[in-house]
Amino acid sequence: MIQPEELVGEEWAAWYRLSPSERWTESARLWQIYFQLGGSLEPEPDTQSPFFDPHQPCARIANGRSSMRVLRRSRV
Repeated sequence: MIQPEELVGEEWAAWYRLSPSERWTESARLWQIYFQLGGSLEPEPDTQSPFFDPHQPCARIANGRSSMRVLRRSRV
C-alpha cells in the first residue's frame, strides 16, 4: 500500500491528516505569524502590466523594514 508520505512528503501528509477544523485553526495561526513577521496582503506592482505607472507613488512600509518575499519549502 502506498503511504501519503511517499506521494507528498511528511509535512503535507501531516496536513492532510488534520480535520477541516484543525486545518482552519492552524491556518489562522500561520496567518498571524505571517503578519507579525511583516507580511502584507498588498500585491507587489506588476511592471509587465500595460497599466503600470512607474511615477505612481508606492505604499511605504509602516515599520521601515524591507518587505518579505515568499519562499516555498516544498514541491508544488
